[in-house]
Amino acid sequence: VQLVESGGGLVQPGGSLRLSCAASGFTFSMYGMSWFRQPPGKERELVATVSSADAGGFSRYADSVKGRFTISRDNAKNTVYLQMNRLKTEETAVYYCTNGRAWGQGTQVTVSS
Repeated sequence: VQLVESGGGLVQPGGSLRLSCAASGFTFSMYGMSWFRQPPGKERELVATVSSADAGGFSRYADSVKGRFTISRDNAKNTVYLQMNRLKTEETAVYYCTNGRAWGQGTQVTVSS
C-alpha cells in the first residue's frame, strides 16, 4: 500500500490550495479516504472524509473547514483530493491522507503573509 500526497506549499491567508493523494496497492474504490492534518506542536486531527464508492461517496467535514474545504475522489485515477479555500494561518500543518490502515508521508501547508 502506498499513499503519496502532493500539492502543499506556501499560500497567503485567504488563498487556496489543492492537495492530491495518489493511492496504489489496494482496491481504492472500496475504501473510505480521509485527510488529516497536524499543526506544529499539536495532535493530528481529522479534516475530511469521503466514503467508498459502494457507500455512495459521501463526504463529511470537521466543523472548522465546512464551507471552505471540499474532499473528492477519482476512482479511475486512484486519487483523492482536498480543495482548500479561504485558508487561515492556523491551518498551517502537515496534511496526511489515509485509507484507515495506511498513511502517506504528508505534505506541508504553510499559510502565511
